[in-house]
Amino acid sequence: MRKEIFKTGYLYHVFTKSIAGYRIFRADEDYSRMIEMLRYYKYEKPPMRFSVYQEAIEKGITSINSELSTKDTLVDFIAFCIMPTHIHLILCQLKENGISLFMQNLLNSYSRYFNVKYERKGPLWQGRFKGILIETDEQLLHLTRYIHLNPTSDGLVDHPEDWVYSSYNEYLGSSLNGLTNFNRYFVIDPARYKTFVDSRKDYQQRLSEIKHLCLE
Repeated sequence: MRKEIFKTGYLYHVFTKSIAGYRIFRADEDYSRMIEMLRYYKYEKPPMRFSVYQEAIEKGITSINSELSTKDTLVDFIAFCIMPTHIHLILCQLKENGISLFMQNLLNSYSRYFNVKYERKGPLWQGRFKGILIETDEQLLHLTRYIHLNPTSDGLVDHPEDWVYSSYNEYLGSSLNGLTNFNRYFVIDPARYKTFVDSRKDYQQRLSEIKHLCLE
């Protein structure tokens, strides 16, 4: 049984990581696949496995997308960041048990893909995913900044906008990805938000350098 009880209409920080810090995103193809899986599995009862869906899309069978658009949506995306060993999501649950169903489909599907591609067996994720309720608008705003700064904190890029596997560039209005619906939940001025994020970049990076010394 899960400890978390997700309530419909509420926002949650949902995160999961690989077993023992194992690198589960190794190529652009892996990151891109996860982003498309996010888009696909947000729908209730997807009609087929993602691999079959992707093959159909590549063959130009776009009628599947019309079928998907008629289905109920389990979750809404407010922010995301895909890192080499873990994933951060800010989700709003839209249907009862929506977050759990979405995450189960998503993580199982990616595990099958990864194990086949890299000729690996066994579980990929470290236990169950975690979910924490976001209680205020201020928490939401600061959490998006923390998530979007993850790539710079870990030294993957110098600037958060250089990491294309997060929603940061959507917040800046410079991405055509269109995965998130953050503007349904709060108003973001791109220039002011960039200043807000950049103001914390150096501090968060220094904090990440000593996190192994901190008790959790």
